[in-house]
Amino acid sequence: MSVTTETGSNRIQNAFGLSSEHHEILDLATQFARDELAPLQERMDNEEWWPPQAMPALAKMGFLGVTVPTRFGGAESDFFTSGLIVQGLARHNHSISLSYAAHENLCLNNIARNANEDIKSRYLPGLCDGTKIGALGLTEPGAGSDALGSMATTAKRDGDDYVLNGRKLYITNGPVADVLLVYAKTDPSKGAKGISAFVVEKGMPGFGVAQKLDKMGFRGSTTAELVFDNCRVPAKNLVGEENRGVGIVMSGLDLERAIVAMINVGMAERSLELSVEYAKMRQQFGKPISSFQLVQGKLADMYTTVEAMKAFCWKTLAELNDLGEGEGGRGEAHKVSAAAIMFAADNCSKVVADAVQIFGGSGYMRETEINRLYRASKLLEIGAGTTEIRKIIIAGELLR
Repeated sequence: MSVTTETGSNRIQNAFGLSSEHHEILDLATQFARDELAPLQERMDNEEWWPPQAMPALAKMGFLGVTVPTRFGGAESDFFTSGLIVQGLARHNHSISLSYAAHENLCLNNIARNANEDIKSRYLPGLCDGTKIGALGLTEPGAGSDALGSMATTAKRDGDDYVLNGRKLYITNGPVADVLLVYAKTDPSKGAKGISAFVVEKGMPGFGVAQKLDKMGFRGSTTAELVFDNCRVPAKNLVGEENRGVGIVMSGLDLERAIVAMINVGMAERSLELSVEYAKMRQQFGKPISSFQLVQGKLADMYTTVEAMKAFCWKTLAELNDLGEGEGGRGEAHKVSAAAIMFAADNCSKVVADAVQIFGGSGYMRETEINRLYRASKLLEIGAGTTEIRKIIIAGELLR
């Protein structure tokens, strides 16, 4: 089934709801995740295992390359649609939803928006058909919130190649990625203004996975430290112009925040669903705990929070839908994307915590689904810019 929809935020029914077509996309992603991906959760969490069939299956559904032109194998649809797919996947397998977001948005969409035709023709088809897995290489051991200013990875021109040296840390999909969009300083004297973007392939001399990282949550979405030791990357793999990578980074981060916000929404929805089911089933004092007003109060608060999250995040997706080739890192898009993910992450953590409280002792057991959601939720207050950085962005734009 195709996920193609009419492009443009003006085609979305309204900023707070979905058109019937977008409802169909969300329902399709949810059903697929429930039937095909939910059964993989336990092994993914226990073993930090990435299912090799996941990306080809997502491609078969038409979920890869949502925003990519059809000539490269994409659906030529819109950014809003990709956000709904993330939400639907997160309802039943949050780890795959995170890896999908890294592949689809951070790597594939960034290449499609910023690379030349040669790079697109070489890399987009494989990323769209699921034979290649994508990742983004930005953060480093000494460069997290200050990812640009503190970046230490360098790229020096040497004939027809650039030679990359440095390390990247906390890279989603790092252990399994075939294609990576990597940022490095081509002119360190210019600081953040001297950064360039490159497409790096697994197997290029000098590139490797230093270690696979052991995480608290999202364990099925594998994460790694990457090393570049005199890694030779062809100059033709430069994305955009030399020393102009900051614009690609910032516009990508704004889109990333809006997409990752949808993972929060899907996880919160699932937590509420599980809580309602459990409250009806769990008996105490001779009756279901759903009959107790304190439990009812929690469920009412959770429902209201989830609905507010959906409204804000859908509105944000709609506003960013036509960002196109515009440079991010400032203005309304910068502010609203930071606000959306902050609101979604903070409230997802609250909803999931309330869900664990409703589950009681069973919610504290590591093997339960609600426990997996609880352990995962904290990352969403940290990744794609911490809550504190998000507040700085919002206030900065308000006071500009």
